[in-house]
Amino acid sequence: MIDVLLNIFWIPLGGFLSFLIFISAINKSIGVRKAYVNLLLRIFEYGRVSIETASKENQHIKNPKTDDKQGVQLVDDVDSKEGTNGATLITRDAVLLPQPQEPAPEKPVSSTKDEINFDFEKCLDYVKSGVEAIIEDDVTSRFEAEELKSWNMLTRTNRHYEFISWKITSIWVFGFFIRYVILMPLRVLVCFVGVVWLTVCTAAVGYLKDGPFKRDLVHKVLGMCFGVLSSAISAVITYHNEDNRPSSGICVANHTSPIDVLVLMCDSTYSLIGQRHGGFLGVLQRALARASPHIWFERGEAKDRHLVAERLKQHVSDPNNPPILIFPEGTCINNTSVMQFKKGSFEVGGVIYPVAIKYDPRFGDAFWNSAKYSMMQYLYMMMTSWAIVCDVWYLPPMYRQEGESAIDFANRVKSVIAKQGGLIDLVWDGQLKRMKPKKEWREIQQVEFANRLKSDST
Repeated sequence: MIDVLLNIFWIPLGGFLSFLIFISAINKSIGVRKAYVNLLLRIFEYGRVSIETASKENQHIKNPKTDDKQGVQLVDDVDSKEGTNGATLITRDAVLLPQPQEPAPEKPVSSTKDEINFDFEKCLDYVKSGVEAIIEDDVTSRFEAEELKSWNMLTRTNRHYEFISWKITSIWVFGFFIRYVILMPLRVLVCFVGVVWLTVCTAAVGYLKDGPFKRDLVHKVLGMCFGVLSSAISAVITYHNEDNRPSSGICVANHTSPIDVLVLMCDSTYSLIGQRHGGFLGVLQRALARASPHIWFERGEAKDRHLVAERLKQHVSDPNNPPILIFPEGTCINNTSVMQFKKGSFEVGGVIYPVAIKYDPRFGDAFWNSAKYSMMQYLYMMMTSWAIVCDVWYLPPMYRQEGESAIDFANRVKSVIAKQGGLIDLVWDGQLKRMKPKKEWREIQQVEFANRLKSDST
């Protein structure tokens, strides 16, 4: 009896996995994931309308004398000032810049010594900006989960549980069952099969002799394997401007998550550069190294910029090598902004292919906060999300202009990526989440602050 039940269970499961590998091998989609995402959008819209309706009704109960128009205006005002966690968001017109003041009346010239007049009111704008920076600055807020405009029925907000209606509660309970009881076990199984398949295929291809046949086979094998792995997170990826897809040289992209590599490798083959890892990432690194050229270095070598740059130049100089994928930020940012690009990859020379990646946070937060979550915890969060939906824009190749420094070139590429992806272009170093600001940076701000005070007092 047990054997019969096992056969009934394993036969359809084996057929499902075989079909999944087959459609990944031929690079086709039957549209199930897109239909699933469209259904989720309808559910989210229903939830948003229900929440707004309940908020308006609560507003009428608290203020019964206000008319409908005023009530709606009050709700809109609250929504515009509050984030999804219920905290009031700070809006700054100018950080560290005082508000313009009317010119003071001219004082008669005195023959006595110059007197320094100090008005305490002139410091209030600076104090206000300083308090705002302590509460919510432009750096640390980029290493937290992106705030949503409406509830995605995936996580509760910091306002805790609010009963809205039995329909919304039933949908949330049903979605919880679907994600944790049905989707998560299937995704874990698909991920395991994908990793095993990647390891076996790359090991087999690694024994072939280098040449055009091996390169073509590696491209097909990696596309198939990463296609299977993308199914483990229900990834729906839309590629734009495919004519600009890199074929050689250096490809740079903004960095949100380790999934960035999977997203790009589903469409093309890249060489990777980075530090050697252990655990799950180490398994993938060793598997990829068997089939195609990658640059992995130890922690001590990472500090030797000249050694890494030399290996990068050697890779780029060989036209047979695939384009090398680099994330110049050096750390993961929360899908809202682009932070400082390291200049190393822009000093090598040659063509740079910018790529902008933007995730849709309504279906799941793709950002990996490595200081808070381990890789296994992050994978667990991804496999219990609704899906991973993102857009990828291939931008026209860019070249370093004559007389342009590597830093200016990096900033120019960064601004192009930020503009295309709808991200905020920040000048701060992403490594600030692991270290304190440099002493030179603090001194520059102190000098600038002192100069502004002097200009105000004159």
